[in-house]
Amino acid sequence: MAVQDIKTYEFKNVFSLQQVVFEKACVLNKQEQIDSYKIIWVKEGHGVYNIDFESYDFNGNVLFFLSPGQVFSIESEKIKEAYQLSFTRDFYCIQAHDAEVACNGVLFNNIYKTPFVSPCEKDIKKLDFILESLIEEFEQEETAQYDMLQSYLRQFIVCSVRVKKEYESIKDDTETKLYKDFSLLVEQNFKKMHSVTDYANRLGLSPKSLSKHFQKIGSQTPSDFIKNRIITEAKRQLLYSNEAIKHIAFDLGFNDPAYFSRFFTKATGKSPKQFQKTA
Repeated sequence: MAVQDIKTYEFKNVFSLQQVVFEKACVLNKQEQIDSYKIIWVKEGHGVYNIDFESYDFNGNVLFFLSPGQVFSIESEKIKEAYQLSFTRDFYCIQAHDAEVACNGVLFNNIYKTPFVSPCEKDIKKLDFILESLIEEFEQEETAQYDMLQSYLRQFIVCSVRVKKEYESIKDDTETKLYKDFSLLVEQNFKKMHSVTDYANRLGLSPKSLSKHFQKIGSQTPSDFIKNRIITEAKRQLLYSNEAIKHIAFDLGFNDPAYFSRFFTKATGKSPKQFQKTA
């Protein structure tokens, strides 16, 4: 989102709402690593956003969801009206509220690939009402403001989850639940567990049975899923940490930095050093 012409509402550096109402072309090629949860709602506009080294075109009404650690840049955008909600784990922990809200793995730490969704007119009215309530609450600065702001944010997230599930056919069948459980397990352990067998054991399955479940939903193999998560984190650290490559290798669970280099090169076509120089 372009840095100019933005109106910002903020609560104690843990929750903010930015409002953009203009029409101006912008290119922000410099990549940045996200340090909080973000919801970007482009109501009117078009452009190309890069998220974790993948490009996403958008045109018209669209909601993007970003998680801490992800790499974000703007290839191009021309925005007439947009909003950005940013919040930290201290303000609203999606893992702690996942049982009732179920946004972890759907909106944030997204395991369904697509980091955005387009709401219909009915959903737009609901989201608009919540945003108006948020802005009003920010401006009032009354007692119990923390609770009110958190409540409105939760409503916005719940509404977004419903939109995502309605328009992307996210099912609750056995295979889909297993895929989510596996994906979140990988998210928590990929730096120390690289073996499909280790994850299958945690889930009470054999590696072969786990692979068959993945085939039923047309997903990549469990092995590729683990590898791709490691490679994404390796790219992030190569770009944004000041650690030596060998220390990044150790952090990602590789005992041999040379093996890590071969692993990365085979997956990306570039050595870690080449990636740092050309990114």
